[in-house]
Amino acid sequence: MIRWKLAALFCFLFFLHASAQEKDSLRLQFHLKFDKASIVPNQKYISKQNDTLQLETFRFYVTDIEIHYADNSSIKTKGSHLVDIELPASQKITLGLNQKKEIKFVNFSIGVDSLSNVSGALSGDLDPAKGMYWAWQSGYINMKVEGKSMSCKTRKNQFQFHIGGYLKPNNALRIVTLNAPKNSATIDVDVNAAAFFAEVPLSETNSIMIPGKRAMQLADVAVKMFSLE
Repeated sequence: MIRWKLAALFCFLFFLHASAQEKDSLRLQFHLKFDKASIVPNQKYISKQNDTLQLETFRFYVTDIEIHYADNSSIKTKGSHLVDIELPASQKITLGLNQKKEIKFVNFSIGVDSLSNVSGALSGDLDPAKGMYWAWQSGYINMKVEGKSMSCKTRKNQFQFHIGGYLKPNNALRIVTLNAPKNSATIDVDVNAAAFFAEVPLSETNSIMIPGKRAMQLADVAVKMFSLE
């Protein structure tokens, strides 16, 4: 009985400690949207290109997050995090202790850095089982966007955009910088897929599966999806 009570007390204290840490942590929260609505997989949306589309897969890597404060100090979180529309928990990244200072700007990379790409298949969010690794020659897929649209004259009307590449001249890694002072414990980042499809006519472009010039162009377009709420 005493052991049971001690175990219950330990669990309760651990819960309180974890809750306190969560409350005092600085977090980056990604909100995956199509215009102003949260994306629901397989729900139909209409792009500015007048394409009716459904998103089935939407995931991307966020690497080396940096928080820059108004007092010119900064913190940096190394490593890559996979944000996945199917995994809500992946859309929130804990960065460490909340400094409770005014944030001047935030920047991070969309994709996987060259060192990780040349290190072969890794573990965690970089595990090939996540479906974001091509092969050692091509490395990791930085962003994967897949779905269906009647505008695509393809098998089952599918579109597939696998954006990546780390070797020059086709390095598709892109840096996002968001300039907006903020001192909240949560930094809310909108990721608006409508901005991507506004520049991608699905009747003309519906499959990018390898590094190259077109993947580089789509990497530039992808950056436009990110903004602070």
